[in-house]
Parts: sequence; structure tokens; C-alpha cells
Amino acid sequence: MSQILVVEDSERIASFVAKGLRAAGHVPTVVGTARDAVEHALTGEYDLMVLDLGLPDGDGMDVAAAVRAQGSSMAIIILTARDSVTDTVAGLEGGADDYMAKPFRFEELLARVRLRLRTAGESGEDAGSATVLRQGDVELDLRSRRARVGEREVELSAREFALAETFLRHPGQVLSREQLLSRVWGYDFDPGSNVVDVYVRYLRRKLGAETITTVRGMGYRFG
Repeated sequence: MSQILVVEDSERIASFVAKGLRAAGHVPTVVGTARDAVEHALTGEYDLMVLDLGLPDGDGMDVAAAVRAQGSSMAIIILTARDSVTDTVAGLEGGADDYMAKPFRFEELLARVRLRLRTAGESGEDAGSATVLRQGDVELDLRSRRARVGEREVELSAREFALAETFLRHPGQVLSREQLLSRVWGYDFDPGSNVVDVYVRYLRRKLGAETITTVRGMGYRFG
């Protein structure tokens, strides 16, 4: 039974989501402002947050950023009327784990909630068995979520860190775009999406252009 924080200022939508989550065996708590969202999220009592972006006292993007800045690894699913590719990338880059546009089907939201909770559990198990990953000059500390290249500390977003971790867990192995979408984003995007390529470029800029090799027609290889 998971504790889920629902951040939504529409009483109708909040009630609909909370009722569905409760019926699925979860324990939802509903708040309607950015301030309350951050305060609740940082108590450490919640396993996942369903986050609206258009809040009366602020933007949900800022809520996600504030929560991540305090070191919280709680799963975050953005649920919003903003559905452009730019907004999607901004949400994921800002620390969210998933992004759903309104209107939405509750069955899909519930499937993503289950996936995020399962992925978080698996990450916790992985972190317990190996807390530091190294490949060449790149080092990832899974507990502190910090990255280093040689003696230099590098700032990575939550999504960039997840992508780097996937690469470091499979050094020298060619990973296809489909594999990376599944392992890092948790579900299949539109086949035409270039989100993997975008984030690989982000990592190359921060970790070094030579760290990730493009294998034409197959995918990417780290190291």
C-alpha cells in the first residue's frame, strides 16, 4: 500500500484521481497549492507524487525542482494540460519521472503509477548492492546522486543521472534507443521521438564528447 501525494487545484480532477487510487489500494493525500506540495513532499512520507503544473501560487515545474534540490528521490508523475514536446522535455529535465497530458485515461495513469513504484523499488535494491559506479573518468554516487568526471563534480538532472547510470551498468554494451527508452523513461515514447538523442547530447556536453559512442543503426555505447 503506497502513500501518494496528489497535487491538483481542480477539485473535480483531484477527487477523480484520489478515488481511483484509493480503489486500487493506494493511500492518496490531496493538496492544491505549490507551497503545500513542497511541504508534504519533503516529509518523506510519500512514495510518489502526481503533480499538476498550473497551480494557483506557482508552477509545478518549480515544485519538482525544489523537491529534487532537497535530495528527494520520490517518483514524480506530471499530469497537465500542457502537451507540447518542449513542455514534456522541460518537465523530465526538471526532475519528473513521467509526463502525462490531460485529458487522460485513469487506467493509463494507474499503469504508470505502478511502473514508477516498481522502478523505484528496483532502484533501491540496486543502490544497496552497488553505491558507486565507475567507468573511465566518470563516477556516479548512487546514494548522493552526484557525478564526477576526474576531479570535477558535474551537475546532472534526474533524467541525465538515470541515463548515465544505465550506461555505466552496461559498460561497452551497445544499447538501442528502444532499450534506453524502456529502462530510463519506463515506457515507450512515440517511435519518432528524439528524446534519447537529446539526452545523449546533454550527457556528452557534461561528461565529455568521447564518453558515448554512436553505433550507426544500432544505438549508443558508453566507453
